[in-house]
Amino acid sequence: MNQPHTAPVLFDRALLRVRQTRAVTQGADTFLLDRVIEDMGDRLQAVLRQFSNGADVATPGTGLGDALKGRVASLAHVDVPDDESKGLGLAPASIDLAVSALGLHVVNDLPGAMAQLRHALKPDGFLIAALPGGDTLTELRQSFAAAEAELEGGISPRVAPMADLRDVGGLLQRAGFALPVVDVDNIVVRYDSAFALMRDLRRMGATNILVERRRTPLRRATLLRMAQIYAERFADTDGRIRATFDIIWLSGWVPHESQQKPLKPGSAKASLADAVRGVRK
Repeated sequence: MNQPHTAPVLFDRALLRVRQTRAVTQGADTFLLDRVIEDMGDRLQAVLRQFSNGADVATPGTGLGDALKGRVASLAHVDVPDDESKGLGLAPASIDLAVSALGLHVVNDLPGAMAQLRHALKPDGFLIAALPGGDTLTELRQSFAAAEAELEGGISPRVAPMADLRDVGGLLQRAGFALPVVDVDNIVVRYDSAFALMRDLRRMGATNILVERRRTPLRRATLLRMAQIYAERFADTDGRIRATFDIIWLSGWVPHESQQKPLKPGSAKASLADAVRGVRK
């Protein structure tokens, strides 16, 4: 199902592919992705059913597909096109599982992508995804903003805007998913310096791809001041700095008559007052 492309274009997806290819060439750092993939495997183990046809949407690399062998008979990798108005290319009611690990946060039209996945899933189909959100890289964002305000006379977008937990839950409901569940895994990674963190981000293919990014080279003085501010504000007693990664997990089902339904108002067979009286006896 193709969606009209009306969302603002925040991310340069062509540049994203270049950065991800460079990361693989230089030796990709996958510790965060590996953790998410392992967690997704554990979460799917708790779903007591077998899946036949699945789609892995925008997950970097092939690790997720390898990890889910035995949980889904067939899992196709689906990328998000640079022109998102072309859609994901999934036929209606063609899959019973949709998964994504650290790929949806750089989609320009996330509501549109969620709606497409809802229509691509069969009744009682399942969606589970993980994306960075919340306070991810808040320390780097604050340090860059302070350094640029001090030395450049203004700030430029350096870290992508992150989804909020409540907003993601709302997206699930608006897309038409039943039994939505949203939670966050807060991960704090420690580094010797801000430069070590930035090296890891390059090797993750996770550097700045914002369309509104400043195109002139970052001044050395600004970069050094950023690292100094980072160390002053976000270092532990041993001198190592902290970097936050909030991984938002979301899951939901396509409605089906077999699923649990909320009780209708007034349908309860016992009242709260009766229950309280029973406790007091």
